[in-house]
Amino acid sequence: MILAFVGQDYKYQVESLVKMFFPVERFSILYGEIPQDENAVITVERRRKSGYRLLAVVRTDGKVTVKRRILPFTAELSERRLALCAALYKALCEGLGTELPWGMLTGVRPVKQVHALRGEGKNDEEIRRFFSEQFFVSQTKSDLCLMTADVQEGLEMGIRPQVASLYVSIPFCPTRCAYCSFVSQAVEKKGTAALIGEYVDKLCGELQATAEVVKQCGLQLETVYFGGGTPTSLSAGQLSILLDCIERSFDLSHLKEYTVEAGRADTITADKLEVLHDHGVGRISINPQSFNDRVLEQVGRRHTARQVVDAYHLARSVGFESINMDLIAGLPGDTLESFERTVEQAVVLAPENITVHALTIKRSSALHEQGRAGGGDAPAMVAYAGQRLLREGYRPYYLYRQKNMVDNLENVGYAKPGHESPYNIYIMEENQTILACGAGGSTKLVAPGRIERIFNYKYPYEYCNGFEEILRRKQEVVRFYGQQEASEHRPAQL
Repeated sequence: MILAFVGQDYKYQVESLVKMFFPVERFSILYGEIPQDENAVITVERRRKSGYRLLAVVRTDGKVTVKRRILPFTAELSERRLALCAALYKALCEGLGTELPWGMLTGVRPVKQVHALRGEGKNDEEIRRFFSEQFFVSQTKSDLCLMTADVQEGLEMGIRPQVASLYVSIPFCPTRCAYCSFVSQAVEKKGTAALIGEYVDKLCGELQATAEVVKQCGLQLETVYFGGGTPTSLSAGQLSILLDCIERSFDLSHLKEYTVEAGRADTITADKLEVLHDHGVGRISINPQSFNDRVLEQVGRRHTARQVVDAYHLARSVGFESINMDLIAGLPGDTLESFERTVEQAVVLAPENITVHALTIKRSSALHEQGRAGGGDAPAMVAYAGQRLLREGYRPYYLYRQKNMVDNLENVGYAKPGHESPYNIYIMEENQTILACGAGGSTKLVAPGRIERIFNYKYPYEYCNGFEEILRRKQEVVRFYGQQEASEHRPAQL
């Protein structure tokens, strides 16, 4: 498909919008020309005597849909861009015979927008109207945002400058799932075992350096979160080394959460669970994604639904009282009936958290490379899961969206009251500093009115080879908090 831009260059916004309708389509970009007789999306902005003329044209399979807008000369760039995107959204909906539940909203964090609007004094009805009129968001999704914001506000998790979380990246998996694009390395690859050993050594060094920075900046650690990859791809001994290092290096007396994403059932063993539990880890994830063995096989997860159930009961027997399960709606080969059975199986097991993801067709995933869109009944799957979990007493406590999600849906974390993951709220609502260690880690430094990021090298071998640079970047954290302290003590200007 061709994306043609005439009189403007709103490429990022237009491409993001079109991808919500065509998640696996490959685009060619054309400037200043209008293509003939091809599938194309054409956006035009022209300055005329009467004002700005905006035109959106969608041409697919011989059908042409056109929408126009006229704005006065006083219209700012942001206003013109929004109006042209609105015209394009309406043309896409009419031309393709569909509407999207989130409308033309492309932001990752819609609940953050709710908090901002409430901060301006807007009530819930005004917020619904804002989402509907500005972005064509459905009432169902607006209500979901409002409900999630209510839960978060009840937990009182505003910005506190001297509090932080620790994220630990374990970028290894037994195998790579077809839908995954995370920077992770399959354990079965030749040479990975030696790399893991070196990685664990280097990671301990970074954790120790981070602990020194935490002390130097006077920070208080509130959550620790191991993600990946699959952290339980490591051996029990390697997990113990890392957990021992954290215990020795950090003050953990103020922790609200200590989570390890155990993830895949084929990596979960009694000795690993005992190591986690003995070191104070209170929350783990055991992620079936589906309880349909045929679907699991199709997406490359080399475990069965039975193994997930067994791993869950094993974790309970070890003593874990807070367990999350991830489910994915829209996996290739799945059906609404099959997904409903997956939800029911999860409800029977009754973990404290159930996170419902909509399939995302990520650019470097096998599904994207194969041009497989997934989806199908994904909207009905997500709706069923939400209604069923609400009836069961779960509440939505964090929500986020991603590019290339099937049917422009969302990911929602549901929790039984009192079992919400503070870390998940902090990472999504950007209201706490998160210090990231390990390959692919992204440190996010948060203060009132300021957010800065520091990135680690993506791949494990890059991380190990560039370790001295990783340590050097820790001083950026010290600089950030030094500037913050200076600004707080700077006298007010008259």
